[in-house]
Amino acid sequence: MKLKGAQILMEMLKEEGVEAIFGYPGGAVLDIYDALMDADLNHILVRHEQGAIHAADGYARASGKVGVCLVTSGPGATNTVTGIASAYTDSIPVVILTGQVPTHLIGNDAFQEVDIVGITRPCTKHNYLVKDVRDLAKTVKEAFHLARSGRPGPVLVDLPKDVINATTNFKVPGEVRMRTYNPTYKPNVRQLQKIIDLIGKAQKPVLFTGGGVSLSKGHEELTRFARNARIPVTSTLMGLGGFPGTDELWLGMLGMHGTFRANMAITESDLLIAVGVRFDDRVTGKTDEFAPNAKIVQIDIDPTSIQKNVPVSVPVVGDCRVSLSMLNELLDKVDLDGVKERRKPWLDQIADWKSTTPLAYKQEDRIKPQYVVDTLYELTNGKAIITTEVGQNQMWAAQYYHFDKPGQFITSGGLGVMGFGLPAAIGAQVGAPDRIVVDIAGDGSIQMNIQEMATAVQYGLPIKIAILNNGFLGMVRQWQELFYKKRYSSTRFEHQPDFVKLAEAYGARGFRATTPKEVKSVLEQGLATDGPVIMDFVVEPEEGVYPMVPAGAPIKKMLLV
Repeated sequence: MKLKGAQILMEMLKEEGVEAIFGYPGGAVLDIYDALMDADLNHILVRHEQGAIHAADGYARASGKVGVCLVTSGPGATNTVTGIASAYTDSIPVVILTGQVPTHLIGNDAFQEVDIVGITRPCTKHNYLVKDVRDLAKTVKEAFHLARSGRPGPVLVDLPKDVINATTNFKVPGEVRMRTYNPTYKPNVRQLQKIIDLIGKAQKPVLFTGGGVSLSKGHEELTRFARNARIPVTSTLMGLGGFPGTDELWLGMLGMHGTFRANMAITESDLLIAVGVRFDDRVTGKTDEFAPNAKIVQIDIDPTSIQKNVPVSVPVVGDCRVSLSMLNELLDKVDLDGVKERRKPWLDQIADWKSTTPLAYKQEDRIKPQYVVDTLYELTNGKAIITTEVGQNQMWAAQYYHFDKPGQFITSGGLGVMGFGLPAAIGAQVGAPDRIVVDIAGDGSIQMNIQEMATAVQYGLPIKIAILNNGFLGMVRQWQELFYKKRYSSTRFEHQPDFVKLAEAYGARGFRATTPKEVKSVLEQGLATDGPVIMDFVVEPEEGVYPMVPAGAPIKKMLLV
């Protein structure tokens, strides 16, 4: 069967189970957009290419499928780079399809030509420039295989205009076989037995989990393992939802804005079992004082992540879900009769830390942002998908909304991209149409991609945006307060739009709360409204996120107020 390159692309997208594409057309991809007219694929027209990549990212996290982004050459492609870097840092499976000038013009500085393959080489798992239409089907299949397998990540496919317009015989490629790419899914059982032996001896064990647990769909295995071995669990920002946030063994998030009990438990532990984490600097603080008394186990599918940032006693290369499942099998063979009694002093110590130094705030005359998140959690019964922007809003969401399932908390963790939450919410709503999706935002970050309100309205996506409006770039202001003598250099917004009127201008609904007693009613109205909603909460302007570990300090040295 002879098909044009654009038609082959459509066939391969359907072959890979793609249901939604987030994109923005341009000259180099006109043939692809023409072919889309005849394809049974849902295309979401965003208002900016950065919105397209963030939406594809949010879709991937909420649906568990590969997200797809389609943009034109030149500025269309470069506008995706921030989102690609974010997906790369957070290991999110996304395929980015970029238009390119015809092959004979590549290198001639043609109109809207950039070397997007070169530009994105450091921030993609892999990328391709397709030079022959006969290679197109195989390349697309490889791209999806790479994006979703092993340690997931973004893969870019650059598509010159003449390749997309060329014709060739089409046949669906067979199974992907790549000689140099064979991820290790099944770990070495002898290494796992070492972990079981260490658990038997440990008095103060802690499970430290990250995004790898959720990405591998290993949350049920993790929960079973923690409960059977009676080991308390903490996680990174990306790991939230991998273990139930309402479980008695849950410590809360650790690190720079982690809970007191999580940071102290890590510091006092004698065994730290790290699953699907990379020991990011926001988690470890001063690395030579991180878990100083513990033997450290690290389980990860990416061998380059192991021992990269901290020394490890027992390295395990393998898929998190597979590894946890095998650990559970080994644990079943161990006599656990005395484990509850052995763990009691350790769990009592953690309970004491929790009771004496809990996450807390005092709601007074001005709306506290924590109160907004608390109330949102109560009204949604903890069942919503929460996306965030970056900064204080992100941290308050992580601290005060308790996530029981993976895919519930969608945030730009490693790169920290402002403007992520709104387009990610759009992608999440497309990927999970029956769920409540709420973007917890700041008044600064929401304006970075506010144009995507038009996308939400056009497609009738009932996303809810809760703006914690403090009139500042809040997290930067907090650092200026603590470390720069309150010299608020370029962090105060002297002028802001009326977010309620802005919502209405886009064709959405807008609500505002200026007093604590209005918070619940505004949230109730917003959640009950069909279609997109902006809720503007005018909050305490100089509220801080605590606990807080200053840069370069060990995680036990927390500022608590």
